[in-house]
Amino acid sequence: KRGDGLMMDWTQLRLGYRLGMCSILALWVAWDCVWGQLARDEISIGGRTAFPVFRGCFGLLSWHWFWGLSVYVWTRYRINYIYLFEFDPRNVDTPIDIFNDAVDETLVYLICMLLYYKTDSDDQLFPDLIPPGAYPMFLILYTIKCMIFPWKLRKPLWISIRQVLLASFVSPTFFLTYVGDVFTSMVKVFQDILWSLCFVASGDWLLSEKQHAKMHHVHAWTEKLWYKNIAIPLICLFPLWLRFNQCLRRYMDTGKRFPNLANAFKYAMSQTVTLFGAFHPLYLMHERSEKYNVSLGDDDEEGVIQFSRRNVNLFQIFWMGLFIASSLYSYIWDVYMDWGLGRRAYGFLGPRLMFPRKSHYFSVMAADLILRFMWVLTLIPPQSGAKFELPAYLSAISMVLELFRRTIWSFFRLEHEHRQNTDGYRRVGVVPLHFNTGHKHKYHERHFLGWKVLLEVAVVTSIVIAISAMSVIMAQRAAHQVDELAHPTSHANDL
Repeated sequence: KRGDGLMMDWTQLRLGYRLGMCSILALWVAWDCVWGQLARDEISIGGRTAFPVFRGCFGLLSWHWFWGLSVYVWTRYRINYIYLFEFDPRNVDTPIDIFNDAVDETLVYLICMLLYYKTDSDDQLFPDLIPPGAYPMFLILYTIKCMIFPWKLRKPLWISIRQVLLASFVSPTFFLTYVGDVFTSMVKVFQDILWSLCFVASGDWLLSEKQHAKMHHVHAWTEKLWYKNIAIPLICLFPLWLRFNQCLRRYMDTGKRFPNLANAFKYAMSQTVTLFGAFHPLYLMHERSEKYNVSLGDDDEEGVIQFSRRNVNLFQIFWMGLFIASSLYSYIWDVYMDWGLGRRAYGFLGPRLMFPRKSHYFSVMAADLILRFMWVLTLIPPQSGAKFELPAYLSAISMVLELFRRTIWSFFRLEHEHRQNTDGYRRVGVVPLHFNTGHKHKYHERHFLGWKVLLEVAVVTSIVIAISAMSVIMAQRAAHQVDELAHPTSHANDL
């Protein structure tokens, strides 16, 4: 009401009921996938042809949610991210605005996934007038639209991405290094984006699941040399290479060997792990052993084979040692350098902590140790044959866990940068508190009128009731048809 100067925040009501819609749709998708696989022996969404499209879009969508969470945490604990990132306060969204945009995108995502799954399922709940591949195609176009518009808000991001891609020629700011670090966590997302582009360009999205099942070579481009041995390894290496170049450029600008060269060495180790996993097939021990056993001949050949097996074991040990060393090095750098923690004088934490509970710091340090090893696993190219390569249905989980790790990493990274000018990105060491940035005006820029929100709630409720009624009617018809098939003689007698 307006009489005493108070006004109801309709944005929170709008966000709340749309979150409820997302929850119902997510449960619907999950239930249909599980029930379809158990009851009708259908392929779940993870085994469908266009699953990498949904997985890649889900990675981008997850980061949108995590970005809103980051902005909320920074705002809540007065970490002045606007000042540290050198943002224009006029083009900064509030957490509630980010969550409203993310929940709208989530609704479109879940609807497209549900329609794609149900159109090609056996129950024929949705008509197949539209080919199933049209839904992932629409999702791709919608994702591109959300990444470009509104252009006023997206333009600074794309300018920053261009500067990150030109890492050797542009002096990195704190925000550019942050974007580069985020890129290293999105390797799986970039792989799915490339897969989606090939999926569209090849015309495979026009084929149904049954047509794909009849084909001998589904997505033949995934077995091509340019895709499997060139494009995918380059995508795994490219974000690490960008951060490596940023560290070298930072060393050129400042002349400080530490921490710039030490940080560059961290990314060089990760690149080495990726290169060994992508281009060296010796760690495929079981496949090689089977091939060797078939070709066993005289004693000389058997001696060569035994020697090759020893080389495989030595390489496996070396690769695992490199894997562990790279993960531990990155973890120590996170805690000691990026977060400013691990100081014995402060109880293995840091000075002037901005988060209220010390248990938060220790919990995050423990979680980061585990998730760092999972991050290195994301650098292994898909279908490489590594013994510890994650299956396709778990890769989405590992992708989201890495994005979550990067999110909690950013909480403490900006806290450390707010407390002290760690790498000399600013000329002034003092950072104004968050409420001095002029950010509050953004909260009053958007106004949702109450009657519009209530009208939207009424429309959505009507649609849900209509869909529920249609589902009940179609279920009754299906049950009647099953009953006729089960007892045809009784129905004939009734006639």
